[in-house]
Amino acid sequence: MDVYVVDVFAKRPFAGNPAGVVLLTEPRSTEWMQHVAAELKHSETAFVSLTGSKRAGDPLPLRWFTPTTEVGVCGHATMAAVHVLGGTIAFGTSGGALFASAGTDGWVEVELPADRPVEVEPPAEIVAALGNPPILGSAKGDNGVLVEVDSPATVRGLRPDIDAIRRGGDGLIVTAADHDGRIGTAADRDSPSVDFVSRCFYPAQGIDEDPVTGAAHCLLACWWSRRLHRRQLVGEQASARGGLVHAVCRDDTVVLGGTAITVLSGRLTM
Repeated sequence: MDVYVVDVFAKRPFAGNPAGVVLLTEPRSTEWMQHVAAELKHSETAFVSLTGSKRAGDPLPLRWFTPTTEVGVCGHATMAAVHVLGGTIAFGTSGGALFASAGTDGWVEVELPADRPVEVEPPAEIVAALGNPPILGSAKGDNGVLVEVDSPATVRGLRPDIDAIRRGGDGLIVTAADHDGRIGTAADRDSPSVDFVSRCFYPAQGIDEDPVTGAAHCLLACWWSRRLHRRQLVGEQASARGGLVHAVCRDDTVVLGGTAITVLSGRLTM
């Protein structure tokens, strides 16, 4: 079976978020997929069944695993999968069909359900885990707890207590508006404006800090679309690897876009 590593939301190799992609040509157990994901050691690995469709044109079955557990949705690993396969593809997942497309220039997009933020008081234990930074707002969504802080410098300088975040159970997304990041327009792929920065922590899922998180941007895009009064946005995830995520908010979905680069291809021999 073919296996790939793809850097997503990356303009150069070894940036963005790497995802494993395994193209299944025969049925494999959940336990086997979990072992492979643990072996590959990337934040997520996508498993696409090339023989799982009952009829031509049916969605291709797709599942995602971190090194320690299966997850319900993963934006960047879906984008990695469509980058490997090419074209426009419907994937069948536990949450329904997902549609993704890949261009010939490395640009990939995926349409995911919108994650509507519900504003809440920032959890005291989370604020403490972040070192008590200035908090401008907080919300809960399907992809974790979102906390807005006062500046990109605060986001970049965070040294959070990962064990405290792990005990909380939910993922944590920390974000701030980037008023100085406007070097182009949101539609400009090469030199876009940057509307907000973020960092994402998912230690309960085995990911202390995710390099660039597609699904989290479904929550971030909804939050900042409401704050900034526009639907087309660009976010910078300020991890060590870093990456830019383009997002378009629709009524019930968010379209995520970015550049993908294949950095490894090979064969699984077991």
